[in-house]
Amino acid sequence: MRVFLTGASGFIGSRILAELLAAGHQVTGLARSDSSAQALKAAGADVHRGTLEEPDTLATAAQHADAVIHTAFDHDFGRFAENCEQDRRVIRAMGQALKGSNRPLIITSGTGIGDDSPDALAQEEQFNSDSLNPRVASEVEGNALLAAGVNMRVVRLPQVHDTIRQGLITYYIQHAVEKGVVAYIDEGNNVWSAAHVSDVAKLYRLVLERGENGKRYHAVAEEGVPMRQIAERLANKLNLPQISLSPAEAQAHFGWLAIFVGKNLRASSAWTRQHLSWHPTGPSLLEDLQDMDYAPLLSFR
Repeated sequence: MRVFLTGASGFIGSRILAELLAAGHQVTGLARSDSSAQALKAAGADVHRGTLEEPDTLATAAQHADAVIHTAFDHDFGRFAENCEQDRRVIRAMGQALKGSNRPLIITSGTGIGDDSPDALAQEEQFNSDSLNPRVASEVEGNALLAAGVNMRVVRLPQVHDTIRQGLITYYIQHAVEKGVVAYIDEGNNVWSAAHVSDVAKLYRLVLERGENGKRYHAVAEEGVPMRQIAERLANKLNLPQISLSPAEAQAHFGWLAIFVGKNLRASSAWTRQHLSWHPTGPSLLEDLQDMDYAPLLSFR
């Protein structure tokens, strides 16, 4: 298939690009800069220039694709709600371009949208359109496209990691270095689901090739890694003390990260594994944190 891939030069998208090309697909990648365009050409992809701020520039590429995989997202968490609304507009534009065909649109969301209560195990079949998580906007728009006849599928992400990046934990590490302490809330018993980026890339390919219209898939290799274990590993590697904070102290210490650090972001992928024969094999989150090179971060202390 000829696949239009947004975020093709990014952390996850670049791995999806390699996975798709290795499987014999043709890929057109979205680029917003000359450097991104050069990287995509070097990787073996065609290039489409456009930006998330101008959704129509993406719709034109979607019109000429056999399928669309959408992973691009503005990760400025100081504008998280606004960026989620921007994602809604991008999904709408590309979905409208695919309307009237059976060409799949695969969008990206977070496993937290599969929670039906604050401490629940997130599952693929769960979807609460009234969720307070702003990222629900992506799936609300996806559902509207589904009702309009678009072949829409969702991949929900946990903390996606390798030895360079680890989702929200990347910001958690940077914050610990800045503060000179690795903090967690209460006993640190809340957990975060995780998956290695190579396993996530493989899942996107499987959703493209074998996925079903209207289904949601969880890219979860580890159902829940305790925050206390994450903090202990980082404190050891960064040579920093650990402290426990009360929920009341968290906002002042963590800033925008406070809304995530104490949460249970636990998620299952049992249904996904069964239906797509997806078997994660990559390193665990704690293994990648053990093998990470922290020297560049520590040089600024």
